[in-house]
Amino acid sequence: MRSFRSLTRRLQQVCIQWGWHLHRAVSIDHLQYFFVSITSINRVKTLRKRLTHKDGVPQVIRQGFAGQMALVLAALSLTSALGHGFYNQPQLSVGKLAPQTIQAPVDATVEDKPATEEKRKKARTVAIAVWMLDSTTTDRIRQEVQTALVKGARLRQQVGTVPFADPRLLSEATQKYLRRAEEREWQQILEAAQQSSEQNDSTTLSDPSQWGAMVDLQLHRPRPQIFSKLVEQITQARQQYATTLSAFQTPATQPVYDFSILDIPEPMWQKMQSEVLQTSERMLVQGIPPGLPSSQVERAIALNLDIATPPETREIATKLLLSTLKPNLIKDEERSRLQAEKAAQDVPPELVSVRRGEVIAQAGQPITPQDFLLLDYFQLSRRETHWAGLVGFGVLVGGAVVVFWQLEQRFHPEGLRNRDYWLVWLMTLSTPVMVMLGLPSTNLPAIGLLMSTFYGSVLAVPLVGLLSGLIPMGMTISVSQWLPSAAGGLVAAILGRRMRSREELALLGLAIGLIQGMLYLVIGAASGVVWYGLIGKAILYALLGLAWSIVASGISPYLEHAFDVVTTIRLVELSNPNRPLLKRLAAETPGTFQHTLFVANLAEAAARDLGCHVELVRAGTLYHDIGKMHDPLSFIENQMGGPNKHDLINDPWQSACIIRKHVTEGIVMARKARLPKAVQAFIPEHQGTMAIAYFYHQAQEWAKADPTIRVNEADFRYEGPSPQSRETALVMLADSAEAALRSLKEATPDDALNMLNKILAARWKEGQLDDSGLTREEMSKIAQVFVQVWQQSNHQRIAYPKVGKS
Repeated sequence: MRSFRSLTRRLQQVCIQWGWHLHRAVSIDHLQYFFVSITSINRVKTLRKRLTHKDGVPQVIRQGFAGQMALVLAALSLTSALGHGFYNQPQLSVGKLAPQTIQAPVDATVEDKPATEEKRKKARTVAIAVWMLDSTTTDRIRQEVQTALVKGARLRQQVGTVPFADPRLLSEATQKYLRRAEEREWQQILEAAQQSSEQNDSTTLSDPSQWGAMVDLQLHRPRPQIFSKLVEQITQARQQYATTLSAFQTPATQPVYDFSILDIPEPMWQKMQSEVLQTSERMLVQGIPPGLPSSQVERAIALNLDIATPPETREIATKLLLSTLKPNLIKDEERSRLQAEKAAQDVPPELVSVRRGEVIAQAGQPITPQDFLLLDYFQLSRRETHWAGLVGFGVLVGGAVVVFWQLEQRFHPEGLRNRDYWLVWLMTLSTPVMVMLGLPSTNLPAIGLLMSTFYGSVLAVPLVGLLSGLIPMGMTISVSQWLPSAAGGLVAAILGRRMRSREELALLGLAIGLIQGMLYLVIGAASGVVWYGLIGKAILYALLGLAWSIVASGISPYLEHAFDVVTTIRLVELSNPNRPLLKRLAAETPGTFQHTLFVANLAEAAARDLGCHVELVRAGTLYHDIGKMHDPLSFIENQMGGPNKHDLINDPWQSACIIRKHVTEGIVMARKARLPKAVQAFIPEHQGTMAIAYFYHQAQEWAKADPTIRVNEADFRYEGPSPQSRETALVMLADSAEAALRSLKEATPDDALNMLNKILAARWKEGQLDDSGLTREEMSKIAQVFVQVWQQSNHQRIAYPKVGKS
């Protein structure tokens, strides 16, 4: 009675997990009746499968208790390994009140490493930067100086030279004045020069320059030809001067030059150009740092210009240099970091000294960092296990274990095997062991790669993520040791499942190494470490990421065999036709091999359409009939038109035994070849418990002719089991459909589809698919996929005309 109540209670728990709420007193028969009334037939079959008894104990109860114990043990063991940092926690730490006055037992001088590092960090930040010339900027500034000088020379050339007329006729000073005089002044001078001397006495010219110019011109009035020529030359020079003056209003010349440049004598202009070039070159070679005030730049220009430079050109040269000279120094990052690191290393270590008997911590006073340093040095900090922290950490670990288990239950409804749980536990436990060994990098990339290839990214990513979060909480590990490995592990967990060959795994290993190296560079640069010292360690971390991927690839085959794990890469390798068993199958049973290839095409196409494990279906199909190699001629596809062996036997019981033996012999061959159990399952399950119809019918005919013969249907059925997965069920259906499709020659797709629907419906009605997980709605989809594959392999060809004899 107690066992019955326990079973009923467990049934109710299962039902609650599925969203059903039942009364306690409901019996098993009522429960099953209730299930049938409200659920689909497949859900009931799944429940029956979970409720199958083993050794008199309901398996669901056995699995539930074992699963709960496994979760508890996993949480405890992982807490003990990951919580290593809680085992040696000081009771007297910084900020706590000293329970008693503690004195130094002996004289000691201890280095305060945190304080020393803080001083060195500050020294790095205040170290003087090292500058270097920027050749590109320097060349551009030189070009700008040259361009400015060329523009000045072009303006001087445009305005013309002085004297523009014969100095014997008109003085050079008068020519300079008349060229730049205003139009009103020029007209007054010209009008006064054309009058007689008596009339000039009443002239309005008051400026000495105007009066002198008028007198010089009036001297030539008696000679009209010379006078007219001079007026014409003056007018032309004034026009050139006015045109040139308008160019000074453009932005290109306004900041650098003014009209005074036009009056500088040519020798003086040439000397100014030489001084400008020399000064700019000296200042550029010395370097102009960014942020230097313009007043200091102007002072430096004034000091660099030659003292012999006349005032007329000194102002112009200063303006030109101020407008063209710009900062040409950039910070030399590498040398600056070296300088900062040297400044940091020059900082002496911070030492804390204490004499024997001196008080380290006063009773009732808070413990300072220096006090704790001395207490810990003298082993007086009372280190012991931090039980409260360890228990809290254990709760976190337990939560992580439950999260992983829930994800496994959700995305792997059939559940992992016990050996799978052992493998996951061992891989998880290896990570804290690697940290305790003091390796520079954790093995998270290897864990992510192995988990992803074994159980998929849906379990690998949470495991690596949870493990990456728990490690820094419970263990002492640096950021540069933890973060690159965690990132590499997540990348491996995400991409590992997609790998189809060892070459792709090698490329993934290179990517993991690159990510780890780059992350280490970023972390080191953020902490102020000099690049020179970072590059070597970054390369080391990159090589470590690659090394972990190599370790994972190398150990994967051993783990696959030891724990019977099926990976995509292993399935691809098993599907290679050059494998020993497949080579034998093709050589010894060619008809069976061709049958196998067609069945594989059918099953693989259906698996891809239904979202099943395509590689597993392919590999399982290739090996499902290897048992026929024990007696190839007993199967019609290998007789090649020869005599039928069963006609000679003429005994349906013996013939059925021979046919049925290909399953048992196939299992023996698969075990000898150490095929994964997931692949071995295709050998018995593709036949299920179906009857060997031909010989069963023949035995019934014998029984009709001879009443003494008794026909037992079990003698003509395969031992099974029926398909336990969608993949093996697809191979059963493809195997049943293959012979029928091959027999069709001129049939239409609709005829082939109707025939397949009947065959698949027969398998469904026989109950062969009850435990497979396939639904009735998927039967029609499978039939359509089979017809498509049949059409592709049975396509029509062009009828070539017969070639007549010549």
